[in-house]
Amino acid sequence: MSSFVIEGGHKLSGTIRPQGAKNEALQIISAVLLTEEEVTVSNIPEILDIKNLILLLEGLGVKVTRHEKGCYTFKADQIDTEYAASADFVAKCAKLRGSVMVVGPLLARFGRAYFPKPGGDQIGRRRVDTHILGFMNLGAEQEYDIEKKAFFLHVPEGRSLEGRYMLLDEASVTGTANIVMAACLAKGETTIYNAACEPYLQQLCRMLNNMGAHIEGVGSNLLKIKGVERLGGTVHKILPDMIEIGSFIALAAMNRSSITIKDVAYDELGMIPECFRRLGVNLERRGDDIFIPEQESYVIDSFLDGSILHIADAPWPGLSPDLISVILVMATQCRGSVLIHQKMFESRLFFVDKLIDMGAQIILCDPHRAVVIGHDHRYQLRSGNMSSPDIRAGIALLIAAMSAKGTSVISNIEQIDRGYEDIDLRLNALGARITRQ
Repeated sequence: MSSFVIEGGHKLSGTIRPQGAKNEALQIISAVLLTEEEVTVSNIPEILDIKNLILLLEGLGVKVTRHEKGCYTFKADQIDTEYAASADFVAKCAKLRGSVMVVGPLLARFGRAYFPKPGGDQIGRRRVDTHILGFMNLGAEQEYDIEKKAFFLHVPEGRSLEGRYMLLDEASVTGTANIVMAACLAKGETTIYNAACEPYLQQLCRMLNNMGAHIEGVGSNLLKIKGVERLGGTVHKILPDMIEIGSFIALAAMNRSSITIKDVAYDELGMIPECFRRLGVNLERRGDDIFIPEQESYVIDSFLDGSILHIADAPWPGLSPDLISVILVMATQCRGSVLIHQKMFESRLFFVDKLIDMGAQIILCDPHRAVVIGHDHRYQLRSGNMSSPDIRAGIALLIAAMSAKGTSVISNIEQIDRGYEDIDLRLNALGARITRQ
């Protein structure tokens, strides 16, 4: 198990460029299974989760060519459908959260797919009902395979997936993406209401349309998909990762440092910049870059009636739940108080115990809510030995350690590597002191 050793208290400066968006890449790479033709994708983040997904596709028979860092061509013209039904493939899928995205393409193109309970972060329950109910609405049948510990979805012999109207039980991003991919090759028209509409899902829909799909309503929560017989190849570029951008903003504020974040696709960031402004960060837009100036103090805003600021995650265009951890950490050194409400996952805030041990003033109200009373940089966090429980808590603990007095050790950094590419090298280039052991 690898670790980061972090010498805290160093100012940062310089320029950093965000990696490609992990959550978009998982969808886009899975979508290559929908066509026999070549699909070339650039700006792919070469992180652990993405590498494992590419290995999974190669195991299925997808031809993968790496042209340069972050640029790949995929050709899924000879898929091993027997391997796709094997216990080995299902077991590998169960270890990778992003593998859920291959179910829709496999079901649409080959008429059957296994859906194991997904792995990934240990942050609470992650229901898959939206995915499976959506496939069943399209005409698939499901049964539970006890031996493989997975749902088996299949299209009855002599039939095909058929479009229909459906109202999703929740605006699930991965659920919407999975159903959209399956619906592209279904007969007739599919209408999805209460669809997720995150920028990365919009990117998926645009790519599918470029491949020959007919998807209307992109960017809204009402999608209409007219099924086609086949999809062709295309070229696609992945957006920068908005979660990494938010992490860098928080990192600069925690260390009272000035940095520039390059090429952020600012118009796709939604309320993220405004959320950080409400926490006192005077960030500036400079073209498509974000400049974070050095500040002595970051004053938390309050509501118009004077009540404590309340920051909560919500479906897009609300704040992504993946940013809650880093926002909470940053608030520990702001001036004022804020209520953080993580609605989606009941275990995601449990890492705050580590922050309390470091000297942060946090009241964990329940599994979903925490009140943070900021130090206003009057008291420096103490160093400590920690373990990364998930991707987002891991980067939050790294941010805390970089601002702490003394040397900290974070173990289980494989969790951080799942979502952040070469994060130690990139932050060291800004002036951090992080050693990988």
